[in-house]
Amino acid sequence: MTPSVPPRTVSRLTGSVWIWPALVALCVGGYRMTTPDLWRDEVSTWTASTRGLGDLLRMLDHVDASNGVYYVLMHFWTSVFGDSTIALRLPSVLAMAGAAAFSTLTARRMFDSRVAGLAAGLLLAVVPSISRYAQEARSYALVTCAVAAATWLLLRALDRPGLGRWAAFSACLALAGGAHLVSLSTVAGQLALVLLHLWRTRAALKLRLLWQYPLAVLAALAPLVPLMQLGSSQTNRQLGWIPAPTVEALRTFGQWLFASLDVYHVFVALALATLLWSGRRLAAVQLLLLAVLPVVGVWLVSRGGTSYFIDRYLLFTLPAWASLAGGGVGALYATARRWAPARVCAVLALALIAVPAVQALPQQRALRSVLAHEQWDDYRSAAAVIAAGFRPGDGMVAPHGEKNWAMIGPGVNFYLPRNLHPYPVFLQNTAAQAEDLFPTECPVAVQCLGRSDRIWVVTFEDAADPLHSLRVDQTNALLAQYRPTEVMRTRGLTVSLLELKG
Repeated sequence: MTPSVPPRTVSRLTGSVWIWPALVALCVGGYRMTTPDLWRDEVSTWTASTRGLGDLLRMLDHVDASNGVYYVLMHFWTSVFGDSTIALRLPSVLAMAGAAAFSTLTARRMFDSRVAGLAAGLLLAVVPSISRYAQEARSYALVTCAVAAATWLLLRALDRPGLGRWAAFSACLALAGGAHLVSLSTVAGQLALVLLHLWRTRAALKLRLLWQYPLAVLAALAPLVPLMQLGSSQTNRQLGWIPAPTVEALRTFGQWLFASLDVYHVFVALALATLLWSGRRLAAVQLLLLAVLPVVGVWLVSRGGTSYFIDRYLLFTLPAWASLAGGGVGALYATARRWAPARVCAVLALALIAVPAVQALPQQRALRSVLAHEQWDDYRSAAAVIAAGFRPGDGMVAPHGEKNWAMIGPGVNFYLPRNLHPYPVFLQNTAAQAEDLFPTECPVAVQCLGRSDRIWVVTFEDAADPLHSLRVDQTNALLAQYRPTEVMRTRGLTVSLLELKG
């Protein structure tokens, strides 16, 4: 017999204010989650997480340590659930549902209003950038959830300090930092929140919090020190492409963070309503600082050296924005209750939440297109071409070296059927053997040509020369022994079949 769930448990669960935003976020994040192709960063997650744990740890010694905790977690996840597109992206969908739940709990606690809490979680769920990264096999959703959880746990610890509450807060902060080190900038916003809390705290409790909060932060940071050292040594290689931010970049950052200027404006309007809510201004200011200070802090740091100022690195600030905007809905609901019946006020609250949801619809549709994840090279179609004509023993060539960033070889391999394994031509070491995200090429191309009768060449799209993306010596080695028999073009890529000269 299937064990039944006690009716009281079901009633308690459905009566919890956080459950509905979590379910909405789960539905929004899961809708058409496999339609967008994996883009190169997601392919990096696949190549890193599916190698052996020892190989993965050795890779992190050389590259991408800032994502190390996420890769390790994904290694164990894929070992259980596999490495399909759904399996790779599902943790992010679940994490964003968790972020919506914790945003709800935070607003509920800060404003002592179920309406504010419910609105906060629902508002977060409809933000376009939230659903985008809910459908991406990268660490940003996990970080967003961990920071949202840390915020709620911090509030609980400030209200009633205890070892268990501080330990839970430290664990979530450490998880956020381990999954992406930039998220530790949230401490700037937390510190402002704590200081404003102390302003209205009685003296006896104030003395305890003055040492307990710093100690809890140190406990979170201590295990991350080796990761910080590794990350610092790898910044030039990994982050050199991000430009130093301008004042204009800071001014317009909101529209990029929300992935919709209209939705951003609605959140700002609701935030202003919260700030005008008599008796709740302190809570509103605390959430505003929690949302804004990490952004300003990262912007300032990025002005002086390595730049970290990019919207997805600061996605974790959106739960604070959602809690703040939820307070605005709660404020307007409380004001309307003075003159209107509860049902009318409930409709008003739902209408306020519906406005950004409707405004976000064009972006939500666009985020579920094949090209949604900044992927301009059609790995899937290139793999389909190769799979349709594949013969055992075929080799494959893709651009590597300076063009490793495009992840063409790994991306095509992801979409090939798992029983097809083209021989990797021109590679000296696989990525795992190289202890890197990328494989290494043979310095002398002709020595690594192999003995395949046929070789598939996948390069960037070019009408004049389908082999133009390869090194000159690789092109010469191929054309000396092989002749092109087929040339097919997909979006962004060219697939050529070369056969031995007769």
